[in-house]
Amino acid sequence: MKVVRSSQAPSEEMTGGIFTGTIRMTPLINEATGAEQLKSALVYFPAGVRNKLHRHTHEQILFVTKGKGIVATVDDERVVEPGDIVVIPAGEMHWHGATGDTDFEHLYVVPLNSETTY
Repeated sequence: MKVVRSSQAPSEEMTGGIFTGTIRMTPLINEATGAEQLKSALVYFPAGVRNKLHRHTHEQILFVTKGKGIVATVDDERVVEPGDIVVIPAGEMHWHGATGDTDFEHLYVVPLNSETTY
């Protein structure tokens, strides 16, 4: 067993690419922490920042930890709040991020070998 303290995990700012602004990513679980099948990170989006429409080769789970966000597909858009859990099927085009006036943070979980295209 391994315990990772998110408050002590290093984070990095990321701009461009899949993101419409600057986010803060805090990797928690991955090969470096000894995981063999899953990876997980906290992703913090300032108000108005989101990622672009994209898809993953595997399912993705989002657990909302702070603020208010939007999770959307081509046909649907939902506002999510702390405690909400979202399951995004493999291959489904989607985006997620903060509302226009509220910061947003989620924890994501995907398989280590999941690939993202946008």
